[in-house]
Amino acid sequence: MDSTQAVAVAAVAFVGSHFLLSHPLRGVLVRAIGAAAFQGVYSLVAFVTLGWLIWAYVKAPLTSPFWPVGDVLWAVVTVVMLIASILLMGSLIRNPALPTGGRPGAFPEVALGVFAITRHPMMWSFALWGLCHIAVFPIAKNMILGAAVIVLALVGSAMQDRKKEQLQPEQWPVWESKTSYLPFAAIAAGRARLGGFGMHALMGGLVVWLAATWAHGPLSGFAAGIWRWF
Repeated sequence: MDSTQAVAVAAVAFVGSHFLLSHPLRGVLVRAIGAAAFQGVYSLVAFVTLGWLIWAYVKAPLTSPFWPVGDVLWAVVTVVMLIASILLMGSLIRNPALPTGGRPGAFPEVALGVFAITRHPMMWSFALWGLCHIAVFPIAKNMILGAAVIVLALVGSAMQDRKKEQLQPEQWPVWESKTSYLPFAAIAAGRARLGGFGMHALMGGLVVWLAATWAHGPLSGFAAGIWRWF
């Protein structure tokens, strides 16, 4: 097995173990060892497989890019990453999909801000991150990593919908009727209206975007975002 194949194996282990423990094996393990022990097992497996993926990625070689990357593509990705940052920060407040520690979750009366765009803004922010990093760094190991993040985010959020429909059969279908899995689908269908973004989403997203793209320089050795042109 070469180094790039090792990245693929580690990515499958990371994503696959997450899906298995989050869905088909969750109930069995919780009944067998208890909820607290299950959380410990889940966290340990996630930590180990993520560490394996990072280690394999670092060890894998820099292969030839699959397509050329110019300023136009960088400009598009820079804007998309700003949108992803707003989705991420907006998802941190009043998000019915976040864990509540067993307490009943609060559901907004109307889908506003990032939730008007999609009911899974955090997961779509991760997917956009993966897509953008594939676009501007199209080498083999990075495409595998980006694809793993995209699959984990988008398949995981679809699976979360199914689980929430079972766990919250009265609330979650109502929330689904006001929102959409696909970005902007609810707005296009007239079920939601674009607007109502909080400052935590807009200003928080802007700060995260500026900080994360700036950090590319010292962390990776090449500039990203608007810092490429400053």
